[in-house]
Amino acid sequence: MRINPGPISESLIERDKKVISSSYPRGYPFVMDHGKGVEVWDADGRRYLDFAAGIAVNSTGHSHPEVVAAITEQAQKFIHISSDFYHEKWIQLAEKLDEISPFHLPAISFMANSGSEAVESALKLAKYYTERSQFIGFLGGFHGRTAGSLSMTASKLIYHRSFYPLMNGVTHVPFPNPYRPLLQMNAGENTADAVIRYMEEVVFHKLLPPTEVAGILIEPIQGEGGYIYPPDNFLPALRQLCDKYGILLIADEVQSGMGRTGKWWAIDHYGVEPDILCIAKGIASGVPMGVMMAKAELMTWPSGSHGNTFGGNPLACAAALKTIELIETQYLENAQKMGKIALEMLQDMQNDHPSIGDVRGKGLMIGVEFVKDRQTKEPAVDLRNEVVDQCFSKGLLTLGCGDSTIRITPPLCITEQEIREGLEIFSAAIKEAESHL
Repeated sequence: MRINPGPISESLIERDKKVISSSYPRGYPFVMDHGKGVEVWDADGRRYLDFAAGIAVNSTGHSHPEVVAAITEQAQKFIHISSDFYHEKWIQLAEKLDEISPFHLPAISFMANSGSEAVESALKLAKYYTERSQFIGFLGGFHGRTAGSLSMTASKLIYHRSFYPLMNGVTHVPFPNPYRPLLQMNAGENTADAVIRYMEEVVFHKLLPPTEVAGILIEPIQGEGGYIYPPDNFLPALRQLCDKYGILLIADEVQSGMGRTGKWWAIDHYGVEPDILCIAKGIASGVPMGVMMAKAELMTWPSGSHGNTFGGNPLACAAALKTIELIETQYLENAQKMGKIALEMLQDMQNDHPSIGDVRGKGLMIGVEFVKDRQTKEPAVDLRNEVVDQCFSKGLLTLGCGDSTIRITPPLCITEQEIREGLEIFSAAIKEAESHL
């Protein structure tokens, strides 16, 4: 469907086309003017509910007054000091991250500026510590667009096209998707069992010596790949596999971390402890920041072996500390409660809309997958895209992921009233899109 923006928005979009890279994957023509909490307004004064949160970034909502105050207070002191020196805010942040980390032993943080940087840092640390060169990633995984992180990414062909050769030493295996399994399962197996068996019997037997693998990089819940949740036994089995061969387990929690699933880290739902954790997106309520956090025993690299200029920026650290405080005291519990309400409403909605093939989620990280037919499970790509557009036209911001999934990722501060208002719009958008079939 064609969506006509307001005149001010249209003018800004035309100016944008002349000076901004065409590589950005723009969707519908939303031009933001301001926001508060879950509500946003475009340049023409139209109000929307934000169920995308800047790709799960605005964890405390738009312009939370306490986050704004923390940034302002820090800006009045100093805005930047490079990592050649010290400042208290990043020490405080690292101490707090150690406190909430998924590790039982002490944790050390490397401060970065994005999820891609956090992943790049993890790959370098794994190589240095293990003195090995190979990595395993998962089909459908998204880890970033810089050279190393792009090599681990396997969610869309567009990310790789025209950018070869990528970093060598990467092998991809199927992710255990319960809704769309890629591997044939033996009697009594689930998709998790099949993937672990494939890694042992095929990858480690015919393709890649496990003793040369530095790390296995995984999103505990795949984000860009479609909000895919593995069976409960998969991550524990993967942890055992890593322990068996001395491989580091690297959890990419860039999208799923910081309370998004109702726990600090998605991997906490599975009772598994990684060796390295990659953090970004929701950590600083929209201020660019990434962190690579690892067990202290792994951080043996010497001074100068890795660094950056802007990592641990004082403004970002101030925003992150306040964000963590708000999540800890208010929004972690709220994500659990509101996520349960949203999931129940969406599951009920599935009964009314034959195009909804699957609804899955924890906390406020929920995926709704659209199909042409529930028996064949053929992805309804065009319908999904129209639902996104219909939502926008009716006042709701959403984002797609995977082949035909829409993610429900509002700010963690969302209220029940906002959940219900947004999902009513969502249902109306689906009905409108289905009527065009």
